[in-house]
Amino acid sequence: MKRTFLRQALAGTALLACAIPAFAQGTVGNWPDKPVKWIVPFPPGGAMDAIARTLGEVAGRKLGQPFVIENKAGAGGNIGADAVAKSPADGYTLMITSIGMATNGALYNKLSYDPIKDFAPVSLLAVVPNILVAGPKQSDVKSVKDLIAKAKQQPDKLTYASAGNGTSIHLAGASFTSLTGVKMLHVPYRGSGPAVTDLLGGQVDFMFDSITSARPHIEAGKLRAIAITTKTRSPSLPDVPTVAEAGVPGYEVSPWFATFMPAGTPAPIVEKLGKTLNEAMNDPEVKKRLSAIGAEPIGSTPQALAVHLKTETDRWTKLIKESNIKVD
Repeated sequence: MKRTFLRQALAGTALLACAIPAFAQGTVGNWPDKPVKWIVPFPPGGAMDAIARTLGEVAGRKLGQPFVIENKAGAGGNIGADAVAKSPADGYTLMITSIGMATNGALYNKLSYDPIKDFAPVSLLAVVPNILVAGPKQSDVKSVKDLIAKAKQQPDKLTYASAGNGTSIHLAGASFTSLTGVKMLHVPYRGSGPAVTDLLGGQVDFMFDSITSARPHIEAGKLRAIAITTKTRSPSLPDVPTVAEAGVPGYEVSPWFATFMPAGTPAPIVEKLGKTLNEAMNDPEVKKRLSAIGAEPIGSTPQALAVHLKTETDRWTKLIKESNIKVD
């Protein structure tokens, strides 16, 4: 009797052992079997939105299900991030985000989500450089060294515009003044558009603008490109030096874009999505479309993105606190 029961128990255990991997494999293997929602936590029309739509289109073709873009803007990306953090961890919700994922914890008194604990990193996507540009009033400033010399002669007289407190454009300027020791007046705007308008009109002197919005004005001769904020030169403007090589060693601000899923999303799904997005970024048509907005595809493993987020969070938290940067 006991032997019969033991044989039945062992047989049942073996059956269960076979069934669990098969079920898990089947679940991941069938993913996705319905549309995937990709949340963009900013309005349509910007670089983030364009990257998500470009990659989502190709990833959807590769995986056989559409990636549906949903813009959920507000509070510096926090509304969209909160929505993703609270979504089911079933592989059908993801988010594209930016450097704000590393800075918002220091900029806001309290977040409704934890940028590290509440998300599963998937992949870095692209870098869209910022570029230091001079407005028409500053015709004598042709290099980083010119700017530093003039700023030291006129402390707190020169102005630099940004798209708002705590944005990558602002942080690029704050990092510049911190490393060089110069004193310039920061003038925040509600978005890059009005800031560029005033820069073109001579109401402000300089700006560390996104290459996406600045390049057309540079090519039209309305703004002067002084330096790129990233570690290496941009293929979009190869003749423009980096800030570091132009006279500020150690300077680098590389506005990055990455994608995350809710924490707890099965690792095989995360890795399958990451692999698909990395393949999409090597597609010639994707590269062409990203290049049009100044984006440089990079890609990564989920593990590399996790390390990158931690490093960036530590770095920007330190600068934000030292510079006493606060959001509006």
